Formats: sequence, structure tokens, C-alpha cells
Amino acid sequence: MNRCHRAPQIVTRNPQTTNTISPQHLAPRSASSFFLVYCPFEVARVRNSVAREREREMGASSSSDHGPTQSPEQQEEESLAASTGSLPYLRTSFSKLSSPDSTTIPLSPLQEALSISISNFKSESELLHVPEKFSELLSHLGSCITSLFFKTTNEGMTWVDFLRGFNRCSVTAPVSQSLNIHYQLFSAMCHEAGIDTKLEFDLGEDGTGKVTGSLVPTQLVMFLWMCWVLMYSARVPGQLKDKKGILVLPDVSHLCNSALVSSGLVGDDGDILKVDFSADDKEIPVQKLQSWVLSTVVGISHSLSQYMQQKIQSCAASEENAGESASSSDSITENYDTNLLTRGRAWAVSLSLRGASRDQLMNVSFIGMDNDDLLYRSSLHGKGLSRFWSNVEGYNGPILFLISASLSNSSDADNRIISNKWIIGVLTEQGFENRDTYFGSSAYLFAIDPFFRAFPPSGKEKNYVYCHLHPTVRVYQANPKPIGLAFGGSLGNERISLDEDFAKVVVRHHAVDKTYQPGPLFPSQGFLPSEAEIFEVEVWGLGGESAKRQQDVFKKRENIFTEQRRKVDLKTFGNWEDSPEKMMMDMVSDPNRVRREDR
Repeated sequence: MNRCHRAPQIVTRNPQTTNTISPQHLAPRSASSFFLVYCPFEVARVRNSVAREREREMGASSSSDHGPTQSPEQQEEESLAASTGSLPYLRTSFSKLSSPDSTTIPLSPLQEALSISISNFKSESELLHVPEKFSELLSHLGSCITSLFFKTTNEGMTWVDFLRGFNRCSVTAPVSQSLNIHYQLFSAMCHEAGIDTKLEFDLGEDGTGKVTGSLVPTQLVMFLWMCWVLMYSARVPGQLKDKKGILVLPDVSHLCNSALVSSGLVGDDGDILKVDFSADDKEIPVQKLQSWVLSTVVGISHSLSQYMQQKIQSCAASEENAGESASSSDSITENYDTNLLTRGRAWAVSLSLRGASRDQLMNVSFIGMDNDDLLYRSSLHGKGLSRFWSNVEGYNGPILFLISASLSNSSDADNRIISNKWIIGVLTEQGFENRDTYFGSSAYLFAIDPFFRAFPPSGKEKNYVYCHLHPTVRVYQANPKPIGLAFGGSLGNERISLDEDFAKVVVRHHAVDKTYQPGPLFPSQGFLPSEAEIFEVEVWGLGGESAKRQQDVFKKRENIFTEQRRKVDLKTFGNWEDSPEKMMMDMVSDPNRVRREDR
């Protein structure tokens, strides 16, 4: 019986029309191609080609929103914006900010979108007061950004000009070029607020060029706080919309002291404790300030880029989402720490790092540290290596180790007692181990207070961390290893060493250490070893919830093993009357007693 074979038809759905494509129109009428038509892979190929054609048509229609054709300049600016991941947000923001009957943006909506609404500030430190004109200075942030980096005409700002201005602030650039843009923005804001600065600029549109002049200590404090506020708004955008809240600014005195020492205006001795940041008797040259930023706090050059990206994302978000983000609690701004790890110290450490530890410490400088991440504090858990070990054992993650110590007090020319209290720190990439040798893959040393300085690994040696406790089983050792905690150097010549009681810390000159970069860890450090009295030791875990959860599991398992070792099973000892121990005890009690011989 002859059957009529009918070729299948591929139906592709279009939102406007429904097209029926017959396989006979797609391939020649041959036997081989006839079987290819029935192949599912050939059917998928036809569907994919139709889908790609539809995507090309949709892409052409979407690209025509900002003009019938794309100029090479527009393509270049869009590719740069796409490298930051903000191109979709830029398109949405441009459509929201532009006029309904125009394809340009008026200047005032963009200024409002890039401005900061908070006006009440408070310093974390009682010795560092907020200047009166700092609030007025930040009120000109949005207008100064638009006037410096965005080109406008009488008709408004075009799409290309909008992209170009964003790219000047946000695209990754050399650190020196980014710093020049920050100096330029700070100088413009000071001019609008009526603050005289001695900065002069010879820059191109991309920020390349030369910056000359100097900053006084008060202006340096405001410059650092400006950068912190930019980073803060990028991480906690909702808080900036609460006009009644008070934003607590971090203590940056240790950063200013570091810049003054690096510039040669103040020595790293007792004079550093006498600096008055409200006085304008010292001028820091911009060239030396640039060198200090590049070597110490290079992360400060990304503050404007983070701020611009967050502002564009907030502008592109719907009003409902923006309202939800602004409803964060006011307790964030009031939660400033009294620990060794304050907001200012956490921010300083984060500016010299990269990776997850940097982000964790950056959040600490904004909202404070969670006490759940506090692994050990000597005033809370007790001093000593054993107490320290019982709290940090089993934690596998980055750890920040802080030491507050002091040398013997000295007197100045006016017979006033000067406290030589200082704080140093160590950041390890992994947890502590009980070993009789050095261990670790990487670590950083920090001089934190009264001046800040970072000492990354030198790459010459790998004596990062040493932690050794008393062995649980007493055995004879011809050359016993020292008991205690140490960082850098070698056994017997450690750069930083703590005794097992956490009562004294010995800091040696960097000449004995090839693991970390050279430099003094505290003021007036000489060539001889310095023994100081320890006031406080803090250990913070930076590994997040996963590391803390693993430590909790480890501690529970160790507690179970400890309880099992404490229990004694009397059945394993048998009957006491038949035991050799009872016979020996009886003989010792009365060795002359007559015993009947067992036959």
C-alpha cells in the first residue's frame, strides 16, 4: 500500500506574526538533505538562526534610542562604561533624568542625584574635632562633580557627554591619575565653601598632568574624611538619606601623623604626640603626600569611583527599592567602638590591603565590628598563651592580632609625663597552629597608633608566625623550643615576641627580620631590643560566618573527646579481691603476717 509521506513543518512564533517554514525551502530536494530535515539537530539549528536574527533586530532597535547611528566616540565610551558593569544602570539613569520631550539631561537633576543629603557629623575621637565648614564643603559635592567632569550645553547633557563624565570618575586608571582627580574635586569643594587652598592644577581631561601646592593638617583631615564619606555612601547608601541622623567620622589622627612623618615635617619620636591638627603651622607638599598615599593607603584612590557607581545604581533603581534601602536603623551611626579595633584603625588597615579581608575591615569602619567576631581579648578572657589558645584553636581564616603596649613613661622639658603607649598589629591569612617552627603562607605587620604604617611580606623569608605551647606529654628535649608567640625574625631573634603570660612584648629592630618590610613599629624605636608592658591583646576573626561555624564544630568535637577521656570504666579493672594491686597493698600493710599456702 502506498503511503503519502508528508514533510514536517517548523513553526516559529513571533510576537507580531506567525511564520511557517517548510523544510523543502531550507535545503535541496535530495535524499541526503531530506534526511537532514528530519534530524532534530537540524531543526534546532533553524530555530537558533531565527532567534539570532530576532536578537539582532531587537539590538538595533534598542541602540537607536540614543541616536540613529553610533559614532566611534560613543562606541568607545560605551565600551569603557561596560567594563565597570554600569552600562545598564547608566541607560536607565539617563532615561529617568532626561526630559520627556528631549534626549538630553538638565544639569540640576544630575547634581541632585550625585549630592549628599546628610549634614550632621561627629568625630570618633574626642581630640579630633570636625571643622565648622566641613558640612558646607560636602554640600557642594554634587555640583562640583558635574561642573568638573560632565560637559553640558544650553540644551543639556547628551548621552555621550553623560558617559564621558562617568568614565572620567569611574574607569580604572593609574593611582596617581585617580589621586589628581580627588585633589581637583577637593579643591573645587573648598573653593565653593570659602576655604583657601594652595593647590594648583595643570591637568588634562583624563586627569593626567601635574598638581602642585600643599595642604595644611586641617585640610588633610577634611580630605581624608571626604574620601571616607564617599566610600561610606557606596556601602551604606540608605543612611545618607536620614537628615536627622549623626554620621560618626572615624579617627584619622594616626593617618595624619603617618603623612607628617613621611613628609619629614615631624620625626617618629615623642614630637609626634604633640601635633595639633587644628593649627596651620605645617604644610604638606602634594608630591610627598602622593608618595605617602602610594606606599601606605593606596585604596583611598578608589573612593570616587565607588561613590559614582553606587549613585548611578541608586538613580537607576525604582523609588520603592530606594525607599527600602533608606530604612536602615539609626543605630549604625551611633555604634562606634571602644575596642582597640576602632573604625579609624580598621579603615587604615583596609586601605593597605586587597581581597576579602579588605572588604571585611572596610565594613567595620562603617558599621562597627560584630562582637561575635571577637575571638580573644585579654581583659575579658584572661591573659596568657593557654587562654589565648583555648579561644582561637580551630579557627581557619584571616585573623587580625592587635597588641597595646607601653614603654616606661618619660618626661618632657616641662616635666610633663608623656605616655609612650602604642598599638601594633599582625594580619595573618590563616589561623594559628601549635607548632615548634614558623608557619603561614602570608601575613602583614602594622604600626597602627600613634602613626600608621604597613609592612607587607618582603618575599625573602617565610617566618610569618610562631606559636608554641607546652607539650601535653612531658618528654626530655635536649634543645627545647621556646614557649610563646612570635612574628618575623628567627627563633631567638624574633621581630615581635610575646611571653607565655602575655605580660611583656619584645620588639626588635627590622635588621633581624627578612620576612617583613623594614621600618619602625613605634615611636623612637632604636637598634636595641625594646621590652614593653602589655596592656591589652585583641584577636578578631575575619573569615566570616563559615570560619566561625567550623570553629564551633571543632570545639564541640573536642569537648566530646574531653568528656570521654574523663570517664573511667570500672569494669575494665576486674574484681578487686583478685587483683595484684590488692595483694601488693596487703603485703605492704603487714609484710610479717603469716599466710596459708595455697595448695
